[in-house]
Amino acid sequence: MLEPITQGFRPSKIVCVGRNYVDHAKELGNEVPKAPLLFLKAPSAFVVSGEPIVIPRQSQQVEHEAELAIIISKQCRNLRDDDAVEPFIKGFTCLNDVTARDVQRGDVQFTRGKSFDTFCPIGPHIVGGLDTSDLSVICRVNGEVRQQGRTSQMVFPHAYLIRYISRQMTLMPGDVIATGTPAGVSKLNEGDVCEVEIEGIGVLSNPVTAAKD
Repeated sequence: MLEPITQGFRPSKIVCVGRNYVDHAKELGNEVPKAPLLFLKAPSAFVVSGEPIVIPRQSQQVEHEAELAIIISKQCRNLRDDDAVEPFIKGFTCLNDVTARDVQRGDVQFTRGKSFDTFCPIGPHIVGGLDTSDLSVICRVNGEVRQQGRTSQMVFPHAYLIRYISRQMTLMPGDVIATGTPAGVSKLNEGDVCEVEIEGIGVLSNPVTAAKD
């Protein structure tokens, strides 16, 4: 099942999981969390495939983060460890958790560095019924592979994340869970084209521009 993601897609929240790949945690000098490290990305950061990622004037170090994203199908709250998660999953798609790394480090917490407008490309479509246990996750910049990992390397797999997040906040239809990124994050520059490709889903592609005003 394929459902295109269009500009009308409006999740009530985008819940992200930090440091969910061991090598990515290490490359940024961080310990692997003992429980999922959650943060929120502003829904206003959402753009579709083909729309530009805009580097804001506030940052000199904007980086890509290729991620598998879960789209929630119906209200989900307080799931137990033995509850099935499949009824709550509409499908999966590609997501780029674009990050102003210098802003993130300066603020310590993640909100501002993750939530600039255009910092959450999602798409190109939602795929239902996908086995996500061992999918390839790749990021290319101008055709060069920068990130390459597999979903089997996640510290916390997607079913665990859905149950865990549902016990912290109610998930609503259309909400997005970004499941973390493999190692290899790097700087984006004006004129680049950034692609996130996930096996069984397709390619999310966005040009990179700089703020003009």
